[in-house]
Amino acid sequence: MDFALIRSALFVPGTRPDRVDKALNTSADAVIIDLEDAVPPEKKVEAREVVRQKLAQHAERELIIRCNALDSGQFEADLAALGGLPLSCLLVPKVERGQDVERINLALVELERAGGLPRFSVKVLYLIESALGVENAFAITSPPLHQQRECMVAFGAADYATDMGMELTEGGQELYFPRYKVSNASHAAGLSGPLDSPYMHDLNDLAALEEDAKRAKALGFGGKLCIHPNQPDICNRVFSPGEDEVAFARKIIAAFNQTREQGQGVLQVEGKFVDEPVVERCRRILRRAELTRASQGN
Repeated sequence: MDFALIRSALFVPGTRPDRVDKALNTSADAVIIDLEDAVPPEKKVEAREVVRQKLAQHAERELIIRCNALDSGQFEADLAALGGLPLSCLLVPKVERGQDVERINLALVELERAGGLPRFSVKVLYLIESALGVENAFAITSPPLHQQRECMVAFGAADYATDMGMELTEGGQELYFPRYKVSNASHAAGLSGPLDSPYMHDLNDLAALEEDAKRAKALGFGGKLCIHPNQPDICNRVFSPGEDEVAFARKIIAAFNQTREQGQGVLQVEGKFVDEPVVERCRRILRRAELTRASQGN
């Protein structure tokens, strides 16, 4: 699982094994089996058994498991249920401090040791979804242990809005600050572009979903969490470089290289000022396009 290639990650309830199978047949880049919000307390044990079955059944698919939060009273039982299984990635909700990252890492080191997994082999997706978590975003993204354990962050708007006492709107203007803070912290720490919150205002309004995804992309997010099977296709399109974008990136790089050969450092391409930072962004566009095509077998 390459975090840099996740454009869409689809949640499915841990109590619905049939939906796990269906989700794996959608266009979603990743599938997340949820043991937290989608599972009521009396169903937690049942959901853990479903997770065990599906991890064994689909070992080649690198499923992501969302466990319960560190202080929920359920975290330890979740990890115990995952022992000895081919776990590739754990999504931990309500991460708020750098100390939380350390606690999660220690728990995973023990899980890996007990289950015979290579040390630091389990990837982690930290879900930032509170006012405190947003404030501490860089402390969450930057601990030195990330040099050993691959990680990524995601933003959760529903819990954040509740924490802030505000309403989520279709236009999403209330989310500009937390999105910016989480994305900036992620990039500052050298991580892949984070995953944005699911769009929840109106699940039938796919045009609004697309606009919401575009707002997240404009702030540096690399993909989006999804809560309905009708969402991954749109997220994949928005977070993939378009043909026009790729063609223009190639044009800029070619023109820049030619200008450099002539001993110059800046130029204009179709009226756009071009210097080294612009060219580097174009190189990244082409790399993401190439990696996306390769991952899809094209």
